[in-house]
Amino acid sequence: MRQKKLINFDIFLFLLVLAASLYGIVAIYSATRSFGTNSNVIIQLASMLMGTGAMLAITFFDYEQLEVFLKPVAGACIFLLILVLIIGKSGNWGAQSWIRIGPIGIQPSEIAKIGFILTFGYHLSKVNVNEPKNIFFLILHLVVPIALIMLQPDAGSAMVFVFIFMLMIFAAGISFKYIIPAITLGLVSLPLIYQFLLSDYQKHRILVFLNPELDKLGSGYNVIQSKISVGSGGFFGKGYLMGTQNQLGFLPTKHTDFIFSVISEELGFIGAGLVIILLFAIIFRCLKTAGNAQTSFGKYICTGVSAMLIFHTVENIGMCMGMLPVTGIPLPFFSYGGTSLITNFIAIGLVMSVSIHSIKRKF
Repeated sequence: MRQKKLINFDIFLFLLVLAASLYGIVAIYSATRSFGTNSNVIIQLASMLMGTGAMLAITFFDYEQLEVFLKPVAGACIFLLILVLIIGKSGNWGAQSWIRIGPIGIQPSEIAKIGFILTFGYHLSKVNVNEPKNIFFLILHLVVPIALIMLQPDAGSAMVFVFIFMLMIFAAGISFKYIIPAITLGLVSLPLIYQFLLSDYQKHRILVFLNPELDKLGSGYNVIQSKISVGSGGFFGKGYLMGTQNQLGFLPTKHTDFIFSVISEELGFIGAGLVIILLFAIIFRCLKTAGNAQTSFGKYICTGVSAMLIFHTVENIGMCMGMLPVTGIPLPFFSYGGTSLITNFIAIGLVMSVSIHSIKRKF
């Protein structure tokens, strides 16, 4: 059994994740060089080491045994999402989404993503998704964390949960007789969501996304500077540590939300293309593991992790290029942030646990 586990160990996924994380640390060093301190690099490196340890521990733990911990996990996630509303601190985008303990910051919504993938995956594995009664409770499973996150308000994280929900329930085989009305209802409700659920600054952000020149020294400044950074890098870039937008401080939140812009400016299309290749190779391995999963619970875990990584990757790169609204969603394994990085490592650990405890089948 031990030999079988070692054979099934996804060394390719393991190396991809380490390569992406190290690449991210190299980019963060450049982005924070003007800060006059290496504390961000040290914290990110420490988070990577802790995340790697957590990933390996979870990998060799049978994911099916997690079922007994799901209720405490769900309770802990709800508790943290409520706690952040009471004692939380605001982040870069105005949302009260952080719990500060001295110099350490924890973002409960990141932790809750893993909790949601696990609990919702188990929920899906126990019901028929095409029965109306079950659909109601599956939607309720989503509504609880979404409601708490929107109270922060953090629309970006809420959208991640919705996307995870959509891909997981699609993987469960929901009928198109439910999908088509749901899409129609979603499109029809967009004006109501805009009018009644979004705060004024979120509405303003959407308008600025459509036309950054409306507030080019305010909300539109980030997007304008990011597009300049991405475009000025050309094919080969300006050179590592040589990006003018980055090093001269024109690019805001450059080590977190706009790390892709830093890479694009200094390493050009080649460097940015490598980021995309690494991330989509990781996502592909997660989807392949979903196809080889021995149980439906394992398949849904891998699908949920893939959905989380897809949304973060597409949204972050899209907002850096001015193609999607700025939401403050970090780029997986690249953006600075201990909670985000460790969460991603834990997510990959779950996928590798499914891989190592599954019988290989044709994908």
